[in-house]
Amino acid sequence: MFTSRALSTALRAGAPRAPIAARVASTRSYATPAAPSGAAVKPPVALFGIDGTYASALYTAAAKSSALDQTARALDGLSAVFKKEPKLSALISAPTLNVSDKKEIIAELQKHLGGADKDGIVKNLLATLADNNRLGVLESVCEKFGVLMGAARGEIELVVTSAAPLDNRTLSRLESAVTKSAFVGQGQKLKVVPKVNPDIRGGLVVEIGDRTIDLSVSAKMAKMNKLLKDTL
Repeated sequence: MFTSRALSTALRAGAPRAPIAARVASTRSYATPAAPSGAAVKPPVALFGIDGTYASALYTAAAKSSALDQTARALDGLSAVFKKEPKLSALISAPTLNVSDKKEIIAELQKHLGGADKDGIVKNLLATLADNNRLGVLESVCEKFGVLMGAARGEIELVVTSAAPLDNRTLSRLESAVTKSAFVGQGQKLKVVPKVNPDIRGGLVVEIGDRTIDLSVSAKMAKMNKLLKDTL
């Protein structure tokens, strides 16, 4: 259980107000050894937005320290906290948090790094987010870092959205079919990411790379309604 006076204070304050207008925050220089002369460290794919900026900076810092896998494990620990505590993301985004609250939050979050953050890279990230009032993007930064790690490992995501959870057999059949298709290049590994969205009502929405195949009931209904409207 994630417990701290800071979170209790934020909870009593009620739902957080709309975030302050975003200013592009410059990430601090992480405490990492200097890269070898002439060695360029660049994230495998370009990410956008504030969360993408932080995730890319974190990837660069971890790569320079040869600590990508350790950093990924540390962020997995943080991601697990967000899954167990659904309200955590909103609570750490509360504008009512003061410096003392933020320090308590960081101290609590560090307990979930599992000893993987030996170089203090994630610790520095947490401090930077707190200093720039960006703790609210932490969950998204963890997700974006996962995207970078997947790209570095040659993984390609197959996002399968259904109205209800799919069983493992169905997911395995989809994975097998797509793996043999032209969507997966030589040397690439397919990573299946199942999602649930009741709004699609039925069927599937399959996303791989920049391609989306919408086989949902809601899409079919929209097409039918448009056809009827155009006809009448």
